[in-house]
Amino acid sequence: MKKYLIMVAILSLIGVSACEKGEQERILIDFEEFDPGPDGYLNGSGGEGGFTSGIVFFPNSYNSSWDSWSGFSITSHNDTVTADYTNMYSAIPGSGEDLSDIYATYYFSGIPDTILFGEPVKVSSLSVTNTTYAYHTMLNGNAFSKKFGGDDGSDPDWFRLVITSLDHSARPVTRYNIYLADFRSEDDSMDYISNVWNHIDLSDSGFISGLVFFIESSDTGDYGINTPAYVSIDNLELIPEPAE
Repeated sequence: MKKYLIMVAILSLIGVSACEKGEQERILIDFEEFDPGPDGYLNGSGGEGGFTSGIVFFPNSYNSSWDSWSGFSITSHNDTVTADYTNMYSAIPGSGEDLSDIYATYYFSGIPDTILFGEPVKVSSLSVTNTTYAYHTMLNGNAFSKKFGGDDGSDPDWFRLVITSLDHSARPVTRYNIYLADFRSEDDSMDYISNVWNHIDLSDSGFISGLVFFIESSDTGDYGINTPAYVSIDNLELIPEPAE
């Protein structure tokens, strides 16, 4: 009887440990720990070179001469109306995912940017959406960018975030084309410009060391993409690689 009670106690401890381990198996990067301050954004002007949230590093490049940035910025902006470059931080849904206050916006300068994980992880989910600036530009066009679909809506335009996963040796694993606007269908009723948060599952890449981000558009000229090359991201959910 005594041996039985000891075994029950051991199994109970194992069960508690397994439960605690299970609770730690998912890591959520939601950026809520950042304080964007009175400006409502952190764009690397302090020369940080990037931002670390949990085990993830998000690169950023800031040019003080032009007061410009590329890579990732942290934001709490929620302007869904202003349709020009003065509103480069806002996501078109008007908040982070699930009405959260803080999220990140990515700007592609023409050079891909790589987020790095502090340990091997599987990316079970990433949420992405258009910025207000990009959304309204694709919807209506402006002096530099075309209205998607053209005047009659038949032009096969598209705008996509491209993510490439990297293995433990930083070699490419899988390329994901995430269309945030797509007018390629012959059925015009299928055309869309996304204005909601979209959940992207990247778990089929397995356990990886990083993700390379860049943006492509059908509206491209001699100097690169004409469409404002911004997207917003939130709620990066990670599964750490089990210890051997």
